[in-house]
Amino acid sequence: MSRAELMDDTEIDEFLGNEGTAVLALARDDESYAIPVSYGFDATDGTFYLRLAFHPDSEKREYLGPSRRVSLVVSEETDDGWRSVVARGRLRETGEAAIDSSVVEAIRRVNIPFFTVFDRPARELEFELFRLAPDDLTGHKQT
Repeated sequence: MSRAELMDDTEIDEFLGNEGTAVLALARDDESYAIPVSYGFDATDGTFYLRLAFHPDSEKREYLGPSRRVSLVVSEETDDGWRSVVARGRLRETGEAAIDSSVVEAIRRVNIPFFTVFDRPARELEFELFRLAPDDLTGHKQT
């Protein structure tokens, strides 16, 4: 029988790397909404950067807001067992006007892969950059 063990900060940073895919879980009242996303992770300051796609009928906007908490789940299963990290906090839009020099430097340290699961061509979508500086970051691994 396998058991779960907490990952330390070094293991979490190594597991997250500076790019990957995850599931972003959003909520509004008693409605939930979860979507696959690509992310970049800056271990220097423990911040995630996400490029989200929107189209005119997108449901995501209804669930986003600076006062709403989100969860970002990164997981992996290998021959050595499973690992997962959950980040919780508030997702902040990082529009051009809001980008200060520290954010610019952080964005240079990460790579956000293009993760395409859209039902329409990318040229019909509007992409926006968001950042998540988690209030809570926990990792578990199979032992």
